[in-house]
Amino acid sequence: MPRAQLDRQPRDVARMFDAVADSYDRTNAVMTGGQERRWRRIVADTLAISAGDRVLDLAAGTGASSASLQERGASVVACDFSQGMLAVGRRRQPTVRFVAGDALHLPFADAAFDAVTISFGLRNFVDVDGALNELARVTKPGGRIAILETSAPRRQPMRAGHHFYVRRVMPRIAKLVATNSEAYEYLAESMAAWPTPDALADRMTAAGWERVEWRQLLLGAVALHSGLRPR
Repeated sequence: MPRAQLDRQPRDVARMFDAVADSYDRTNAVMTGGQERRWRRIVADTLAISAGDRVLDLAAGTGASSASLQERGASVVACDFSQGMLAVGRRRQPTVRFVAGDALHLPFADAAFDAVTISFGLRNFVDVDGALNELARVTKPGGRIAILETSAPRRQPMRAGHHFYVRRVMPRIAKLVATNSEAYEYLAESMAAWPTPDALADRMTAAGWERVEWRQLLLGAVALHSGLRPR
């Protein structure tokens, strides 16, 4: 079964997500103990969504996060480069608008959105800084960003426990519930290679985002970054 490598070549990453699309939501729910639903609410709160806001959900996958934003009254565009994910999303979330797109060349005009968000997708891009710049380009002045990504607890023994879960427990869960368990080997590797929250905050600032803040969730296993597009 296909899996990506840490060089994150787009074609390989897309094929990998195509292969896990049918079981993706179920696997996430099991691996997070259902916490992903709470995180979606936190993202919507962070973006301060108002009725009528235009929101881009990048790397939206099957659109579960997009549907959560839409429930707040937002006009949401779910964008992903995995055709398999888009197909499953259109079937499961028929009221959400799905668009195929490359994060480094988004198919949207400048300043098209009031808010942009990406959950657990940024680390899969071959050019993270390029994606952060593209997200800034399509966001209106004064618009908001929320990025949910993997992290690691900063203190022991939580850090050691997190490492054990990612390296030993997650692959076993994937073999039971995922359609492509090898993809979750890449997941563990990409989590280990991902920069610290401070480093990501610096990269967001370099891409032009202001008032960048972050906080950790789930004892440090997840980090939520937020910021504003300068007026």
